[in-house]
Amino acid sequence: MGRLDGKVIVVSGAGSGLGEGAAGAFVHEGAKVGLLDRNEEAIRALAERLGPAAFPLPCDVTSESSVESAFSIVRERHGRLDGLFCYAAVQLVGEDQPVQDCSLDVWERTYAVNARGVFLVCKHGAKLMIAAGNGGSIVNCGSPTGLTMSGAGYSAYGSSKAAVMGLTRIMAADLAQYGIRVNGIIPGSIITPLTKKLYDDPEISAKLHALHPIGRVGLPEDMNGVAVFLASDESKFATGAHFTVDGGVCVR
Repeated sequence: MGRLDGKVIVVSGAGSGLGEGAAGAFVHEGAKVGLLDRNEEAIRALAERLGPAAFPLPCDVTSESSVESAFSIVRERHGRLDGLFCYAAVQLVGEDQPVQDCSLDVWERTYAVNARGVFLVCKHGAKLMIAAGNGGSIVNCGSPTGLTMSGAGYSAYGSSKAAVMGLTRIMAADLAQYGIRVNGIIPGSIITPLTKKLYDDPEISAKLHALHPIGRVGLPEDMNGVAVFLASDESKFATGAHFTVDGGVCVR
């Protein structure tokens, strides 16, 4: 028996990084998993690796019609949604700047994915959960930059993550009446395709490693334990919380 047997879960940003890792962990625990990402090639390849329990959902999270179509597929296939994990995000390394230097284009491209995208995925995911009447668990991915404002130099990224974390708590209050729990995960610095440019710079990489008292930066699989916990009934009394799994960044 898996911890997620019988559950249907959608993961946005499933084409790489944290989303890819979580999708594999969910399938391992018995869930049916929708792989939502704009990189169709990546999610089709992942679905082949994970087997029949996983199915691709090609989707642009910045487009409401695209998001709505993706959740229509979930409804037609399974008629319900038990878990929704929002990992899709961008961090425009080399373009994001302090507020006085940040261009409107960089700001809007960041917010389109990190804020509007989370809003749209949560909107249509919540609608399906409410219609199915089985409750559910929604989890949004935050960031230490949104919690402690530690992301100096990343005005668009840090503030977009703060927006997501604020939305998470508001949703928790609004959706509790439907038996839907809403929580957040706050990872530390994780080595993913999103952060590769940072780790390619030896000076920045050294600083990021030094931020973590635990002695290393994170890997996508370091987030899988808390993700499975929040998707499972083991966390049925948890809502409106942010779970920090950051190697100790928060105690610096």
